[in-house]
Amino acid sequence: MSEPLTTVFVYGTLMPGERNAHVAARGGPFVARPAALPGYRLLHLDPEAYPALQPGEPGEQVAGYALTYEPDAWAAALPFLDALEGLDEEPPLYTRERVQLRLQGGQTQPAWVYVYARTERLQGPGVTHLPEGRWTVLDKRTRPHPDHR
Repeated sequence: MSEPLTTVFVYGTLMPGERNAHVAARGGPFVARPAALPGYRLLHLDPEAYPALQPGEPGEQVAGYALTYEPDAWAAALPFLDALEGLDEEPPLYTRERVQLRLQGGQTQPAWVYVYARTERLQGPGVTHLPEGRWTVLDKRTRPHPDHR
């Protein structure tokens, strides 16, 4: 029997030092390692003040962190993460998908990632493509939002 997948890739408000880092910590301790997600693009949504991750083109990548939990801590953290990302909303805000990360140092690792699901929102105003794949380049990212995503 294989080990459960207990790593999640975070690229926005859940990253260490960002406004929702406390949500990631609710389940218990984890190890945070710099990582990149190849083949995806990063967008910033305004006025929502949070990022949207979407499949991208070859050569595109998103920078963030791989958060790896012990199995018990993962089981405790997952409901908080899923709730923040709106998995149970109708329609869902994000979906959780299995991906392959590239960790700092070059090794790869499977992980979960939250992919923005409301693609119709990405056609309107207030959508900024971040070609460097780093949400932290934005000053306006920390602006509070009523639902704290």
